[in-house]
Amino acid sequence: MSKAIYIASSEPYSGKTLIALGLMHMLAGKTKKIAYFKPVINEAPENSKDIHIETIVSQFGLTLDYKDMYAFTRDQVLHFRSEGNTALVIDKVIAKYKKLEETHDFVLVEGTDFLGEGLTFEFDANIAIAKNLGIPVILIANGAGKNADEVATSILTSYQSFHDKEVQVLAAVANKIAPEIAFELNTTLRNKLPKDVLFSVIPLINDLCNPTMKEIVESVKGKLLFGESLLSNQVDHEIVGAMQLRNCLTRLKENTLVVTPGDRADIIVAMLQANLSKNYPKVAGMILTGGLEPEEPILKLIEGLQTVVPIVQVETGTFETVTMVGSTKSRIYPDNKPKIELAISTFDKYIDTKAFEDRLITFKSEGITPRMFQYQLLKRAKSHKKHIVLPEGNDDRILMAASRLIKTNVVDLTILGNKEEIKSAVKRLNLSFDLNTVNIINPVESPLFEEYVETLYELRKAKNVNHEMARDLMTDVSYFGTMMVYKGHADGMVSGALHTTQHTIRPALQFVKTKPNVSTVSSVFFMCLEDRVCVFGDCAVNPNPTSEELAEIAISSAESSLMFGIDPKIAMLSYSSGTSGQGEDVEKVRKATEIVKRLRPDLKVEGPIQYDAAVDPAVGKQKMPNSQVAGQASVLIFPDLNTGNNTYKAVQRETGALAIGPMLQGLNKPVNDLSRGCTVDDIYNTVIITAIQAQQ
Repeated sequence: MSKAIYIASSEPYSGKTLIALGLMHMLAGKTKKIAYFKPVINEAPENSKDIHIETIVSQFGLTLDYKDMYAFTRDQVLHFRSEGNTALVIDKVIAKYKKLEETHDFVLVEGTDFLGEGLTFEFDANIAIAKNLGIPVILIANGAGKNADEVATSILTSYQSFHDKEVQVLAAVANKIAPEIAFELNTTLRNKLPKDVLFSVIPLINDLCNPTMKEIVESVKGKLLFGESLLSNQVDHEIVGAMQLRNCLTRLKENTLVVTPGDRADIIVAMLQANLSKNYPKVAGMILTGGLEPEEPILKLIEGLQTVVPIVQVETGTFETVTMVGSTKSRIYPDNKPKIELAISTFDKYIDTKAFEDRLITFKSEGITPRMFQYQLLKRAKSHKKHIVLPEGNDDRILMAASRLIKTNVVDLTILGNKEEIKSAVKRLNLSFDLNTVNIINPVESPLFEEYVETLYELRKAKNVNHEMARDLMTDVSYFGTMMVYKGHADGMVSGALHTTQHTIRPALQFVKTKPNVSTVSSVFFMCLEDRVCVFGDCAVNPNPTSEELAEIAISSAESSLMFGIDPKIAMLSYSSGTSGQGEDVEKVRKATEIVKRLRPDLKVEGPIQYDAAVDPAVGKQKMPNSQVAGQASVLIFPDLNTGNNTYKAVQRETGALAIGPMLQGLNKPVNDLSRGCTVDDIYNTVIITAIQAQQ
């Protein structure tokens, strides 16, 4: 058993980054401190930082110094080898690794990239490094363009080489495999690999393998004229725009790169127009060859367009340019979040993560870190997919979050709004998710509209709501979305990006109602601090709760924390601790604490208590030495909305903490409210916690 793993391949472009991202994501949910180490990088840092290291650091927020995450450049290793001084290389790699091992719970080590000369030496070097570090290996094979026998031979040969040197091979992964050979390859590996070696087959996925416009621009050494903001466009196809326009248009496919001479104004303008047209697929970009630039009127026309695909000028001819485009290899960059998320979800889909965990994780971490918390949220939501409705389909942030949610396959979605407008927005925002995977409903056109009107009338007729009023209310997306949840046509709703809190939750209060024995709907934020996750309540709903309401908020918040894997230690906050203070506000908190103890004697609760005494062990021990909560509170209950809302925002802004929420608690079915200033991440996280609520 080990606290580290080594990712190795025997050839370039095998997909090590996918495995590294997937493993880091998996480990982040299990361990507090993870390190990433790449013993040999391709270039000196002063020239260019290693893209693998940059991507891992960016995605997982690693705080290691760059120099601690590698030992040598490729040229340095080749130089020492030529001098017969490979022992120095191994010694330094071990020293750097051990430094990380001593200060971290787990170290992920990634082998060389096999770019350039000395490929045989690189393979032997990977074996030597893994053996000297004493850690097991995951072998990665590149199956692009190969048949089943070729891939199997590559894996078995690599396995034997490591095995002969007494290096344990934990797993083998065949990557970029054509679907038609997957079954044969699985059968071959199952029969020929030892039983204790895990193996997985990952199919060829175009969205991961095909390059972006950014990579194309770098490959052809082009000059970018337009479309800098869309360089993340993926290129799935390329055509030469040298034929008549009508023939060029018929050859367009989704995400096509058009290579055309720079003086073909007809092709240039037509491709821009096709990209905007709903009758043609998305154009990824254009390359203008021959060193020719469009004439001034054409440039002026393009400059005035709202959406322009990347347009690149090159000095090379059309044939040479197409050859360079065809040889461009895709890589995963730190700023390409969709590709990173797809890589992680692909790993989760095709790798037996439970088997990996059983082999790798040999210890249990204390507490729960933000990264663990987010990983566990995603894993729990995926374990039993729920259907969430997003009423605000006319907000770009909602559509961007929906794209992420669909790609991570975490929930089923319904978006309310006009389908054509949503389709146009998806194209304008350069989102690559398939609209057929999302249920889009315009409430007034829905076949369920009249049924919903009748249901609302029956539920609210005692409150003087007539049929006409019910019909008018049901045109409101908040009412329609909430009715979907009430009727069981959706499991939960997330809204509030464009609407007030009152507008969002009013329908839920009117007919979804509160749970039995709950009279107060309240909210919590999950505050992901640097080394722990706390629950803050109530920071969004109740302005000035009574003692009874405050006690109910505390109990609901404790139950919410348990639901999400946080051991509740409740601090009832006030401006004094224990019996030291007097006053109406302190007495309200003291009474609320007594109510909680009477109703739920199983819960650990302390109050009144000041914030510092609640969270700082030294202060807590000094002020309340016999308390089970002081200094280690995980659920913090604020006496009023003014205090709670300002505190959570202050903590968020001043510490950089991630605030997930607000999550409403106390309703029969989950309906959650967003801030109108919410980010795409806020929406994404709120949908996930709503899905988990719906599982209960």
